[in-house]
Amino acid sequence: MSLHMSTVTHIFQSSPGPFNPKGREHDLAAIQKVMKSAQHSICISVMDYIPSTLYMKNGNKFWPEIDDSIRDAAYRGVNVRMLISHWDHSRKEMIPFLKSLQSITDGLPRYNGTEHGQVRVRIFTVPANEQQKKIPFTRVNHAKYMVTDEIAYIGTSNWSGDYFISTAGVAMVVRQPAATKRLQQVFDRDWNSEYATDI
Repeated sequence: MSLHMSTVTHIFQSSPGPFNPKGREHDLAAIQKVMKSAQHSICISVMDYIPSTLYMKNGNKFWPEIDDSIRDAAYRGVNVRMLISHWDHSRKEMIPFLKSLQSITDGLPRYNGTEHGQVRVRIFTVPANEQQKKIPFTRVNHAKYMVTDEIAYIGTSNWSGDYFISTAGVAMVVRQPAATKRLQQVFDRDWNSEYATDI
């Protein structure tokens, strides 16, 4: 079943594309369609975000598919907020890419004379005491979701190329006011918490 934003209540998507059964759409296509349908707001909370591949045996490459969709949304006047996890295993090159996205705000066109889209990024860090630091791969916000004006997207993949090209993942796209409202409340809680800081 392909994703028609005007009629869908909830639908599952998955990746990589070649493994999808007949009628199931690729996870990446779902993300892009959800962003394209947004009119006012896109809120993204993911553990890892980087517009490249990370684990390719023959060398990594630039992978701008989601990055381009974010820029396109902001250019159309959408307010994009990104809450990205930061912990010991975060890649240092992630921050410059995020700053690049945020920096386009001042160059975006204005609508109605004053309003324009924007991209805002915050880093979400879960603190750990000395005892907790001894437990590996913990104390991180492991979220992978997005919420827009009317649609909630919840997935299993980090937002870098490998997860959509060569790693199995699944996502659910939900168009239901109660679910969208609840997920937006979760995002706003974390965005405004003491654990979130501007880059």
